[in-house]
Formats: sequence, structure tokens, C-alpha cells
Amino acid sequence: MKPVKVGICGLGTVGGGTFNVLKRNAEEIARRAGRGIEVAQIAARRPNPKCETGSTPITADIFDVANNPEIDIVIELIGGYTLARELVLQAIENGKHVVTANKALIAVHGNEIFAKAREKGVIVAFEAAVAGGIPVIKAIREGLAANRINWLAGIINGTGNFILTEMREKGRAFADVLKEAQALGYAEADPTFDVEGIDAAHKLTILASIAFGIPLQFDKAYTEGITQLTTADVNYAEALGYRIKHLGVARRTEQGIELRVHPTLIPADRLIANVNGVMNAVMVNGDAAGSTLFYGAGAGMEPTASSVVADLVDVVRAMTADPENRVPHLAFQPDSLSDHPILPIDACESAYYLRIQAKDHPGVLAQVATILSERGINIESIMQMEVEEHDGLVPMILVTHRVLESRIIEAITALEALQDVVGNVVRIRVEQLN
Repeated sequence: MKPVKVGICGLGTVGGGTFNVLKRNAEEIARRAGRGIEVAQIAARRPNPKCETGSTPITADIFDVANNPEIDIVIELIGGYTLARELVLQAIENGKHVVTANKALIAVHGNEIFAKAREKGVIVAFEAAVAGGIPVIKAIREGLAANRINWLAGIINGTGNFILTEMREKGRAFADVLKEAQALGYAEADPTFDVEGIDAAHKLTILASIAFGIPLQFDKAYTEGITQLTTADVNYAEALGYRIKHLGVARRTEQGIELRVHPTLIPADRLIANVNGVMNAVMVNGDAAGSTLFYGAGAGMEPTASSVVADLVDVVRAMTADPENRVPHLAFQPDSLSDHPILPIDACESAYYLRIQAKDHPGVLAQVATILSERGINIESIMQMEVEEHDGLVPMILVTHRVLESRIIEAITALEALQDVVGNVVRIRVEQLN
């Protein structure tokens, strides 16, 4: 059987890794796929010194690959929203299958891309778009197909996890660790997507769609970054038996789907709370399987290439199958997607960590307890610290039971209006994940 011809668009970190893995493991991959896979063309603006492309034709124009009649599968690894969307849609229009590692593209334009792919009878595979080398999309879409997924939670941005790990283990300040993350190549020169939760929200949007059978709705995901976290809160959380992680949470409720990324206190004895450095992990809870945890490298040349090539093998196996009998892009049949709404953040429910800076006057704690009680907010634990020498204020740390976000916002407004409370009340959500 003649080999399948693929074109790689983008020869950066992931593109170079993909070429190297295909070349190094060509025999093993062919045994798995049932036929050879040949890189017939590469589109790249510049060569990759870590990638020996030999005699493989190289073009500077990505659309040369999309329009090449010899190419069966286009691998999109250029990133971004606009040009990548045009490339993928052009490839689909020409009847080519697509493999992509582009989480932003899928999260924002996936509904349009999948509709076009169904029209043309081609496959769009995107395992590498979420959590690098961890095959979590396949696990949820296929391995957990028997389950009604209740919730999932993930540490799905390595940069943020590296920063929080350094803050906890070494007591370093956020800004200091961010500079090191940039120097090590973990964070971009503009780290906004990583530290403000946008990158994680792209990935969470994809996971939620596959878990719950809903259309991709990135614009409705709530994002909150880690830039305001202090080592004091990291240490207080530790003293309470928690770790702070930048967590993506998607939960099914009767009212709708919670879709949110934010700093989160997790009990320190949970496995996911002990995922450190740049590693990723996704925890999925289903009604039949219970809770499962998927852990591994969330980025990097060959871990991400591993998922790209796995997708490539799946496409080669399925490309001759009847399109109606292929695994649906979003796990559920396209005409069976649910219209269950995405909840606004004030309609979501969580427990909360509150840190209040108060003057050292009697009766302040009683006023705080009254404000919370009047709003139906129960306190799970309280930790009152010694007076701080530099300002004479007393830090009061409370953990509440689960309550609607709208109620906690109302309570914080009332707390901040107290004469003896100084500055803003720090609020971090708490998830037990049990």
C-alpha cells in the first residue's frame, strides 16, 4: 500500500519534534498505522537546527502545502488564530485531513472548522492542543465514553504551575519567578496568556465540550490570573492544609455548566495538588469510573510531538472509513450536542478562602462572623494571626463552606465597608475535588 503523504506547516519546537519522531520511529509508526507515513513537504520561514530535513521539499508559503494535490494530511503547527484558520479551512476545502496542536484555533474557531470538515468528509484531529503529551482528549472522548462526566479539573498551563511551585517551595515573589520562567523559555516575553489564565481557558473550553457534549464556547469561560497572589497567601494556605494551583474547572450542574479558570486552594493530600513545576494534570470524575487522573508533560518538543503523531496514526487508520462511522470531533454526534448553558461566574458555587487585614480592636471577628452569617455563609475554619509589626494589623484567614459566588461578593463588599477592615479582602476559591 502506498504511503500516506503529509505536509508539516511550521518547523518550530513542535514541528521539528514531529518531523524527528516521524523519522526516528518510522517503522514502528507504520506497523501501527498499517501503512507508511511520508513527510512530503514542509512549510517553514526558517530552518530548525534541531531538525535534519534532508531532501524533503521546503516552502516558505504554508498555502503551498494546503494546495499541494500530493498531500493527504496537513499538520498545522504555526499557532495563532487568523492565518492558522485560513490554512486549515483551505486544506479542508481541498479535501485534506488536518492535525493541529493549536488550542486557541480550536477553542475559538472549532465549531466552524468541524462543520466544514463534516461537509467535506475529512477529519480534524487535535489531541496535542491540550496538555501536550498527555492523551487526555482520547481518554475522555473514547476511554470514558460509557460515563456521564460530572466534573473535570486541570492544571493545564505549565508556566503558571512552575511559578506557584517556586513561590511555595522557596518563598519567592511572583515577579521574581516570572522573570526566571521567561529566561528558561517557559513563559513568553508577553506572558499574559499564561499568567492570566487565557491559555488554560482555551484548553478547558475544549475539554468541557468533549466531556459534556456542548459546542465550543471560549467567550463564556471565566478567567482569573495569578498575578495578584502573594507568598503570604501561599504560606497561609499551606498552614491550613491546602496548596494553591491555577486550576481550570468544568462542572455539570442542573442549572448549567461551570467553566472557569482561577487560583484555587486544593487539599494538600490530593494527588493533583502535588503536581509541581511545569508538569500538567487533568482529573476527570465520571459516574461509572469515578475519579481518574492523567499526568505528564504539558509542553515541549517531543511530548507534544507524541500527541501530534498519535493523531496522525489515528487519521491514517480512519481516513478510508465511512465518515459517519468515525469518532465525532467533540465526542458526541454533531446533531446531539446539548444547549445546556454556560453559567456566569456569579452563578457558580465554591468554597472560599478569605484573608482580611483588620485593626487590632476587640469585636472585629464577631462583626465578620455576623456579616457572613446574615448571608447564609458558613465558616469551616478560622485562623487569626499575630499582629504584624510593620503596620499593626491582624491578618484573619477564613475558609467558608460552599456558597454561590454572588453571595460571597456581597459579603466581601460589606466586610470592606467595616471601619476596622483595612484594604481589600483577598478571596481565593477552594475545591475539595473528592
